[in-house]
Amino acid sequence: MKSRPQTPNNVPAPRTWDARLARRLVTPLIDTPVTPNHLTTLRLLIGLAGALCLARGGFAWTNAGALLIVLSNFVDHTDGELARISGKTSRIGHFYDLAADALVTVLLFLGFGFAAAAARGAGATPFVVSPVLMGAAAGIAVALIFFLRMRIEEKEGKAGTKQASMGGFETEDVLYLLPIVTLTGSITPFLVAAAIGAPLFAVWVVIDYRRVMRRPQGAAHTRLNVG
Repeated sequence: MKSRPQTPNNVPAPRTWDARLARRLVTPLIDTPVTPNHLTTLRLLIGLAGALCLARGGFAWTNAGALLIVLSNFVDHTDGELARISGKTSRIGHFYDLAADALVTVLLFLGFGFAAAAARGAGATPFVVSPVLMGAAAGIAVALIFFLRMRIEEKEGKAGTKQASMGGFETEDVLYLLPIVTLTGSITPFLVAAAIGAPLFAVWVVIDYRRVMRRPQGAAHTRLNVG
């Protein structure tokens, strides 16, 4: 029997507000040549531009960078929604999406590191540790987190890496607050918090990864999930 084609009407509605909005925006693209990978590439380019703006330092550049990162974070939902409602899911596309997420997030922290270094050169409070090294530490920790979560998802399925959500918001939605960080000149506190918090969270993910890998393989999971 031929399977019923996926449409916005028979695909469960997203849980979060940004994914719901993303679905509305990409629905007209179902029967066009635009693919989820095109949207992933758009998200990646916007994120790279945002990280470069942050790295320039200064009030104008960092605020522009924060806005671009927010836009990139939103566009990140469009590829997954288009894949779901059009049936254009693929394993390669899923891993491309994860790689783009990891790269943008790592460069985001490095960008903040360079921005904080520029502020220090302009007379801000000196650091005991290089701000670029702090940004690198946070970025490397985030890269490790993405890698381990990808491995967990391969074994447990999408549910194994499901984020906590409340009121239509997920954990990753904290990135929407980045303009507040740059507008209030709180780059340094944010960087210090990330340099401490990201490695600690990475340790927790390592522990969770070891627990999952030791658990007997359960029922088979579909591995064409998309972000």
